[in-house]
Amino acid sequence: MSTWSFEVWAPSAAGVDVVTGGARHAMAPQEGRPGWWRADVPGAGHGTRYAFALDGSDEALPDPRSPWQPDGVHGQSRVYDHDRFAWTDQHWHGRPLPGSVLYEMHVGTFTPEGTFDAAAERLDHLVALGIDVVELLPVAAFPGRHGWGYDGVHLWAPHEPYGGPDGLKRFVDAAHARGLAVVLDVVYNHLGPDGNRLAGYGPYFTDAYTTPWGDAVNFDQEGSDEVRAFVVENALMWLRDYHFDGLRIDAVHAIADHGAVHILEELSRSVAGLSAHLGRHLFLIAESDLNDPRLVTPREAGGYGLDAQWSDDFHHALHAALTGERQGYYCDFGSLETLKKALTKVFVHDGTYSTYRGRRHGRPVNVQETPAHRFLGFLQNHDQVGNRAAGERIGAILASSGRPPSLLKAGAALLLLGPFTPMLFMGEEWGASTPWCYFTDHRDPELGRAVSEGRRREFGRHGWSGEVPDPQDPETCRRSVLDWSEPDRPYHRDLLEWHRALLALRRSRPELNDPRLTATDVEYGDGEARWLIMRRGGVRVAVNLGSPPVVLPVPAHGGAPPRLLLASDPAIRVDDDTLGGSGSASVGLPGASVAVLA
Repeated sequence: MSTWSFEVWAPSAAGVDVVTGGARHAMAPQEGRPGWWRADVPGAGHGTRYAFALDGSDEALPDPRSPWQPDGVHGQSRVYDHDRFAWTDQHWHGRPLPGSVLYEMHVGTFTPEGTFDAAAERLDHLVALGIDVVELLPVAAFPGRHGWGYDGVHLWAPHEPYGGPDGLKRFVDAAHARGLAVVLDVVYNHLGPDGNRLAGYGPYFTDAYTTPWGDAVNFDQEGSDEVRAFVVENALMWLRDYHFDGLRIDAVHAIADHGAVHILEELSRSVAGLSAHLGRHLFLIAESDLNDPRLVTPREAGGYGLDAQWSDDFHHALHAALTGERQGYYCDFGSLETLKKALTKVFVHDGTYSTYRGRRHGRPVNVQETPAHRFLGFLQNHDQVGNRAAGERIGAILASSGRPPSLLKAGAALLLLGPFTPMLFMGEEWGASTPWCYFTDHRDPELGRAVSEGRRREFGRHGWSGEVPDPQDPETCRRSVLDWSEPDRPYHRDLLEWHRALLALRRSRPELNDPRLTATDVEYGDGEARWLIMRRGGVRVAVNLGSPPVVLPVPAHGGAPPRLLLASDPAIRVDDDTLGGSGSASVGLPGASVAVLA
């Protein structure tokens, strides 16, 4: 007969029982581990449902470290034996982040089925596109069937409607079989409210700090040692037991930790140790609103030692240049000078005044020492699309403002041939026409109503006069599902081939993966004619962001006349006689076009 050992940290409880099959089993305090309780239950094993009862209560709570929640976030936990899964990726050693291209995916809307298995069936599309790393939005169990995943409440249990633990492992295994690494988005700054029972066990949260989304996680107050261990061990669990290759840590600026060793540094050190133990590349990526290069500064130099961080300033500068939008945080962007600074200095706000914030913001990146791949560049992502009132993608924004859709090709060229680690948002590669809205499935009627009404009020305060899709309406989620018939239509097929060509070129030219931030030069004209030339070694990306045609000089490189590698418009021409016999040339660009030359 099998026996399973149950453990739980409940420091405030005078007694704890584990409940299995209607029977209560008294747990004993663990010697040398204050607050920890344990019980060995004969007959329990893989698939056994269980819960914990504190201080003799008739209410049994799910396990804080529940590995499996087949009955939803309010149901009992279920034992999951990780050793039962038959992995086939024994020869997989990971993929280093430098030189990689990421693809952000939301499992629930990537396919009509919204499951891990259905997503795995589309992985060949990503391989053909030229993707190296798939980044999954959070999959930790959250309330209801569909949602973004940032209100997860069981951080150790993959969302059951997606396919649960086995489904997630099948997805990662299938990705590795195709040479794709997989990154998981994790949320350690807060937990969702619906189904969150951690406070009943111990001081997982603190009122010493606040977050915009819920109670702050306790990283530095009384009792925080075990909370920190909970987070660190959770991160290692995803990397070890689910074979993830990296983690993207959500909104680290909302993590409050004033201890001598920040939780991010502790995570970095622990993941480095696991990587050495497994003999596999593992990496950590942060999302941060701080513009602080300390996140990616090595631990030995006083930083946190993370491998990369998102670069919102690059997104804002490129988005504003393409769309002309200046509302909200875009008010500090839009000029080609800000785009040049983002491409060459990373942060536009590097200690400069932010009109949007009404104060100075950020600090400079040491461009002589910091590798470019430590910053992720993107033109779209789940936040920048989904946090708009109607969830419209950049193609819809261009159309509504009367701007030519060919600007998408210009934006893609600057992103995919630029200095940073590039990331695409699902469907971006073919200019998906489907929106990606904010959607939830809270089963608590009052919470659902509050979310819906709060969404409308938020955009009403910002002057939005159009319809704000109701997050609780199932149709809002359904409209956000990718339409996989689109890549076969002429316009979308052309844009898909453009992205494939750019990624193939990025892989074929060593200078396009040069780690030096100083290896990118930018010149521009921001007057009546709006043009920009980005030079990376022998490759030049010439962009006309305006309507009138422009003729731009293209100096020789290494004594050879330039040749056209890629052109977004058949009317683009290179004239190697325009400037005399010096080997230099000029390129003629119609409005809203881009040429890549070598």
